[in-house]
Amino acid sequence: MEVNPGYKQTEVGVTPEDWEVKALKRISPRQSVGLVINPSTYFDKAGTVPLLVGSNVSENAIDSTTANRITKASNELLHASRLVAGDLVTVRVGEPGITAVVPPDLDGCNCASMMIVRRHPSFDSHWLCWMMNSQHGRRQVEHVQYGTAQKQFNISHAVDFLYPVPPLPEQRAIATALSDVDGLLGGLDRLIAKKRDLRQAAMQQLLTGQTRLPGFHGEWEVKQIADIATSIPAINRDGATLPVLTCSKHLGFMDSLGFFKNQVFSKDLSTYKIIKRGEIGYPANHVEEGSIGHQGLYDAALVSPIYVVFGVSENVNSFFLHRVLKLDSYRQKFQTATTSSVARRGSLRWPAFSKITVSLPPLPEQTAIAEVLTDMDAELAALEQQREKTRALKQAMMQELLTGRTRLVPAGGIRA
Repeated sequence: MEVNPGYKQTEVGVTPEDWEVKALKRISPRQSVGLVINPSTYFDKAGTVPLLVGSNVSENAIDSTTANRITKASNELLHASRLVAGDLVTVRVGEPGITAVVPPDLDGCNCASMMIVRRHPSFDSHWLCWMMNSQHGRRQVEHVQYGTAQKQFNISHAVDFLYPVPPLPEQRAIATALSDVDGLLGGLDRLIAKKRDLRQAAMQQLLTGQTRLPGFHGEWEVKQIADIATSIPAINRDGATLPVLTCSKHLGFMDSLGFFKNQVFSKDLSTYKIIKRGEIGYPANHVEEGSIGHQGLYDAALVSPIYVVFGVSENVNSFFLHRVLKLDSYRQKFQTATTSSVARRGSLRWPAFSKITVSLPPLPEQTAIAEVLTDMDAELAALEQQREKTRALKQAMMQELLTGRTRLVPAGGIRA
């Protein structure tokens, strides 16, 4: 295969000429396995030293807040599995291959059932972590992992994994660039979480009347759903290719805000209902897992008849009612109205559903509240879209930088 000037063909593909290909055991002088016996024998409520397991490790991050603790005396006895800041830990069981660097605040902690790659001045730990979490790194784990219920791999295989290794200065430059974009992602995650909390608080306050928007006063009315909504019956319509909504355990065609999404396919639609924009549906046979859905995206879609589907009267804002019915307090009302339970799934039908009561302000206040929540939804959606773009950028950067396709340090201008 012809390669560009400055590059060469290697066992791991095309790499820069000044990069080496090394097995893991040649990159780091020491690899070992965390505590392999049942770690619970060392757990101690009075302990202060975290004992990390696979569930505490995610890509490039360790969360020790939920880790069990052991005593300092036990940690001294378990010297072989004790960690030092800069070491790498790789999950062996469950989600094998996920790797993180031990941060300074966890220096001296311990671990169980993970591969430990010891730090060394000859390589940058954060660069190696990115490399092990890359497509190339994870693919090597997939080739040797075994097990059905729980995937795992043996360290005897992992020490022979091959990686393209740039000179140390370039390792550091790559790690810094990828850590910067990871920090940007982390900031977006925190901002999105904060905005979600604010939206949830606003929903609870505004939809229950605990907080009133400026300019609105007066009492709210309590009404049964039957007074403000009408059940949509099944109609006969065959053979069309239309957006179709189905109800599954996880409500796969409903987004995080409860808006219906569509999937187009052709089938016999004679037993389906049409749900138009502004109408509301609830999965009648999935009371425990169910969630109210609002048809706000398409002029028309079809849902399985296991939904309770209803349209609202002119003096009710359907978005406002949709959000009211998504409050946690209504989940209990739906379960109370359930007429039967088979295999933990109740059956909620329109006669019982329609007797549930809701508290409503006048239509102008409903509309104003709906607009506030819609603006918050739009802000969240924009942040989530930005996060997805940043994630895609991160993946592209990993592919470019960790393979040497894009160089952060001029070729020939670096020395280890």
